[in-house]
Amino acid sequence: MIPNLPAELQAALARKAEGLSRNDAAQRAAAISQTYRSGGGSGRIRTGDDALTYALARMPATYAAIAASLNALTEINPGFAPQSLLDIGAGPGTATWAAAETFASLGSFNLLDANTALRDLALALAQSNPRLTPIHYQSGDARKLLATAPEADLVVASYVINELSESERAAFADAMWARTRDTLLVVDPGTPAGYARIIDLRTRLLAVGAHVIAPCPHDAACPLIAPDWCHFSQRLQRSRAHKHLKDAELPYEDEKFSYIILSRKPASQRAVRVLAQPQTTKIAVTAKLCTAKGVQTESVPHRDKAAYKRAKKWNWGDAVFNGERIVPE
Repeated sequence: MIPNLPAELQAALARKAEGLSRNDAAQRAAAISQTYRSGGGSGRIRTGDDALTYALARMPATYAAIAASLNALTEINPGFAPQSLLDIGAGPGTATWAAAETFASLGSFNLLDANTALRDLALALAQSNPRLTPIHYQSGDARKLLATAPEADLVVASYVINELSESERAAFADAMWARTRDTLLVVDPGTPAGYARIIDLRTRLLAVGAHVIAPCPHDAACPLIAPDWCHFSQRLQRSRAHKHLKDAELPYEDEKFSYIILSRKPASQRAVRVLAQPQTTKIAVTAKLCTAKGVQTESVPHRDKAAYKRAKKWNWGDAVFNGERIVPE
């Protein structure tokens, strides 16, 4: 299932975009996207129109990646019901919206970001969702704000660590973990560099007692060998306005991302992870899987009709337990 933006958020963005020049927005989006791809963060976003353009261009894909990651969390820990959220580098509040959609239990929302234009947009968009009206948004350098930020059951940092140096990331990881009462989710671009940053953070926090919830089915070192890297893809549909804004022809977009979910408690269950889209033929389904014993290629023959039928449902990124795809309730 494609995690589209919630209807209230889509409507709020549409209202904000009324009167916005599409050509001007497309030019802004191109410049902002170039800064984003180069790891420049939100420094180019200075005005309300900049912030809105960024949200229109990037929010659908970012939301899709975060929603897919949170789905992975609920698959492995279906009983997790966080009461509080800390959204680090919150921007327009994308992760907050995704978390609120995933967890009805959330009642406390704390957001941190240095960009005041994105903060103003986040607060305006939140007014369309009664659940988000009590959000508390602090403006300033998240690295400094973390020292006094409240602890939360769920801490999310999406597309943030790519903006930091190696030494900054180490201190940032420690600070995020210190604020994590239960579970931490970190999402980064699905590139070899993004994967490397995720692995560094994973290694550092496992050393101080964290446990991996997803995507890994183990707490051991990552078994992948370069040039391979762990990443996933989430497809989302593009609206006509989104296509124009991004100067795109395809009616869909594939967001590549890497992520790690760490908890202070071990996972309630372990499942193998599908690391690439399986190859399905009339003879067999062949899939690359990450297992507790390392990376394995499994071939499920057609002659085993029940197992073959189950394996045909596997998709890239799925958690599989005893041959069955885990589906969130």
